[in-house]
Amino acid sequence: MNNQAIILFDGVCNLCNSAVNFVIKRDKKNSIQFAPLQSETAHTLLKKHDMPSEEMKSFIFIEDGKLYSSSTAALKVCRHLNGGWPILYGFMIVPSFIRDAIYKWIAKNRYKWFGKKDECMIPTPESRAKFLN
Repeated sequence: MNNQAIILFDGVCNLCNSAVNFVIKRDKKNSIQFAPLQSETAHTLLKKHDMPSEEMKSFIFIEDGKLYSSSTAALKVCRHLNGGWPILYGFMIVPSFIRDAIYKWIAKNRYKWFGKKDECMIPTPESRAKFLN
């Protein structure tokens, strides 16, 4: 696992899978790799950062050896995307307890609103290289 930025995501969550596809389409520099939280790769990375993998249920971003979660993770990802998406990083000025409250409300309801798969997503042949084994 190199120093490339990594998104760990809930592989059975429809919202999370849509977010991964959204990032793949806008990450023209190929600066981000992905791994479902249910994978051995994610468990290894979380252990390396002293994070309990059994409690991780949403979205983690690892960049430059640092682990970010919740709204901070999402906003840091925006800096890697093409188009106007990096502007959203400006929301970092909003206190994290406010940003995270909104993030956690969405995360808590994501299965109810967007659904859930029985198994992790399978990358397309075009995007397979972006996924860690």
